[in-house]
Amino acid sequence: MNNETSTACMQSTDAQHYLHPFTDHKKLAARGARVIVKADDIYLWDSEGKRLLDGMSGLWCVNVGYGRQSISDAVYTQMEQLPYYNSFFNTTNLPALRLAQTLSEIAPKGFQHVFFTGSGSEANDTNLRLIRRYWDVRGLAAKRLIISRQNAYHGSTIGGASLGGMAGMHNQLGEQDACVIPGIHHIGQPYYLESGQGLSEQEFGLKAASWLEQKILELGAENVAAFFAEPLQGAGGVIIPPASYWPEIQRICRKYDILLVVDEVICGFGRTGHWFACEYFGIEADLITFAKGVTSGYLPLGGVLVGERVAQLLIAEGGDFNHGFTYSGHPAACAAALENIRILRDEHLVEQVREVTGPYLQQQFASLLDHPLVGMVDGCGFLAALVLVKQKGASIFDAVMFDKTVDVGMICREHMFNNGMIMRAVGNRMIIAPPLTMSREQIDEMIALIRFCLDRTLADLQQKNLL
Repeated sequence: MNNETSTACMQSTDAQHYLHPFTDHKKLAARGARVIVKADDIYLWDSEGKRLLDGMSGLWCVNVGYGRQSISDAVYTQMEQLPYYNSFFNTTNLPALRLAQTLSEIAPKGFQHVFFTGSGSEANDTNLRLIRRYWDVRGLAAKRLIISRQNAYHGSTIGGASLGGMAGMHNQLGEQDACVIPGIHHIGQPYYLESGQGLSEQEFGLKAASWLEQKILELGAENVAAFFAEPLQGAGGVIIPPASYWPEIQRICRKYDILLVVDEVICGFGRTGHWFACEYFGIEADLITFAKGVTSGYLPLGGVLVGERVAQLLIAEGGDFNHGFTYSGHPAACAAALENIRILRDEHLVEQVREVTGPYLQQQFASLLDHPLVGMVDGCGFLAALVLVKQKGASIFDAVMFDKTVDVGMICREHMFNNGMIMRAVGNRMIIAPPLTMSREQIDEMIALIRFCLDRTLADLQQKNLL
């Protein structure tokens, strides 16, 4: 490489000018950013020529893998014909209306309308506006309170961060146990390892769901507008609720006439082996948030699938819905989404994850349970997590966990990156969400890499007397 594109030069420029998301910039400047320069299939290459197996699909989004020329071609063709126009002033464009129709075909039953945004964060802000408008039109303006969950992630805008249950984000918004946007309340997460000791998973699922009913009764059902939740918690650590959880949540929402908003930004477009995780868990939502996998990350696009209960009321009653974005229904982004969905359909990737590669990934991932550091594994479809423990016990509840002063997840993640494997750390949980295109051979390659890196982590911890 010439001097301008040397790793050191790019790192220097990055440190001088580029502020990264969710980053300690002082630490980053000291070590230098990792520069990614190329991608193909399930692999990335950095500026030093090192190949990395991308176990996180970029950021949960590159469902069809890297290097899809047909998506690039679809975007280029659209850019040549109509690179941009807005959807304001009673105007539409062909890619946006075609994508809206296509989404209605693959969405769960009862979703025929879509509102486009530029991201999942914007989509959840849109949900807040839709919910308020819905109850106002129904003449129940007092229903304004929102319930979400602790350790949930619903985006990084002020609205999304307030909806989410990440304490670190709330603290930087100037609040300790609340949100900047008033009227948003949080209940406990359905994390069996955290709160389920002494209960079966079935019993714990019902208990965790009961926290929603308790909060509704505390706030007054006449004041509660909606419940927000991810089908499974992605950024929170790939936390999958017990099977008893969602049916009970559904019953409670119906009982108290509460809108159910399901955030499918991570789970949508095949990741669970279904087009949407609502189908996997049997959830009947009113609003579904999507982004990421709709374009496989090739261009930014998000939106809300609006259930007919909400859509038909807004259409029938008329009046302006005073909300929208410059890039709502962006024609080039919609063109990327249409080609991405065609690939998912024509290559039968959703069915493949459900019937072949998903079960195989879960089977192979479960084999890591024999490693001394792995106390528990969990997952579904093309999502999986393992829990790192200091010492195993008769059950995960008997295991000795690492002290919080030992950031074991970040130690493990560093060994992963250094040895060609991208795996995310969330506390003591190590998680994956690889591209849906992975073959059985590539799954074997990934598991072998993970095992090798776990071995390196174990040796590192032993050398530092942290075990």
